[in-house]
Amino acid sequence: MPVNLLPPEPADLLPVAGVRLGIAQAGIRKVNRKDLTVLLLDEGTSVAGVFTRNRFCAAPVQVCREHLAAGDGIRAMVINTGNANAGTGAQGLADARATCEAMALLLKLQPSQVLPFSTGVIMEPLQVDRIVAGLPKALADANDTHWAQAAEGIMTTDTLPKAFSTRVDIAGVPVTVTGISKGAGMIRPNMATMLGFVATDAHIAPELLQSLTAELADASFNRITIDGDTSTNDSFLVMVTHKAATPLITSLSSPEGLALKAAMLSVSRQLAHAIVRDGEGATKFITIQVDGGKTTEECRKVAYAIAHSPLVKTAFFASDPNLGRILAAVGYAGIEDLDPTGIDLFLDEVQVAIQGGRHPAYKEEDGQRVMKKSEILVRVLLGRGSCTDTVWTCDLSHDYVSINADYRS
Repeated sequence: MPVNLLPPEPADLLPVAGVRLGIAQAGIRKVNRKDLTVLLLDEGTSVAGVFTRNRFCAAPVQVCREHLAAGDGIRAMVINTGNANAGTGAQGLADARATCEAMALLLKLQPSQVLPFSTGVIMEPLQVDRIVAGLPKALADANDTHWAQAAEGIMTTDTLPKAFSTRVDIAGVPVTVTGISKGAGMIRPNMATMLGFVATDAHIAPELLQSLTAELADASFNRITIDGDTSTNDSFLVMVTHKAATPLITSLSSPEGLALKAAMLSVSRQLAHAIVRDGEGATKFITIQVDGGKTTEECRKVAYAIAHSPLVKTAFFASDPNLGRILAAVGYAGIEDLDPTGIDLFLDEVQVAIQGGRHPAYKEEDGQRVMKKSEILVRVLLGRGSCTDTVWTCDLSHDYVSINADYRS
């Protein structure tokens, strides 16, 4: 079961002017399953994206990069589940392009105005004929209120759809931000086995969008990990329709730019947290905060060393305060001049270690009490400076092994 995560209420997901979504059952891998989703964007919408850094990136990721670089104005997106179209060579690229061509033909667009996305099993041929056959049904279903259905349509091993909305006043005008994501396993920054789509009707200078997208990803999706595996298909897209009647935002550091960025980060971070809460087999949501570093980079190294450790994660699953495992992870994080005698460690409010050793007042029953919670804060103080960074992760359970052992069955 997900950790303190409920399915979205469709009525809580606010339509974004200029965006419509449609869903169909195309039978890509399994019958009677929503597995094909389309996003339709009004002319003039600005789109930016960040993608996996896995060198073995999937065919749709390669095509997305090409089409965004072409600059012809993205008008549609096609998302299929059940098959990642990764590790499929030249045929996979041809299939991703064929998907774009089929969508473009139906909408009277150029293929370069369509972005393809795939998620699912790697190294299996894409059933592109089923996608093409399902597109008319997905288009007929398109509606600006179908965010919840789209969140369900992009799921793979997720147990719940993930979608969030917010509204913010900018210059006295309401601006909407709504997003969906999917992901539950093979999750690690840069980015995760995840797809994320966030749209807003804000009126923002298009040249700001790529840097804004990267900043949003870095503070949300690039701060989560479930199992340390970086996927071939990770994609995060931001769509700005410019429909809100606000003055044009020309600076992200202006009051209007900061307000918009805060709203978009709130949605992006909720989507990222939902992925961790729905991590395969997860029973606990764990925040790892590292303070007192010389740089944020070294704080992040320490946080990920803890978050990726199978020994740490299994201890959390068992509610076993074997907390020397955390100190060991701090030690091998890669800070060559780290002084262990400067390290303090907390579980929630319980101080476990001081100056690199067990705190004299620490009692194992206090550690166990905290570790039995479904949400836990691990805080490490490095004692080296004033920088900080935070990562979100989950525990590692028996169910994680079972889910991944049975994934292709």
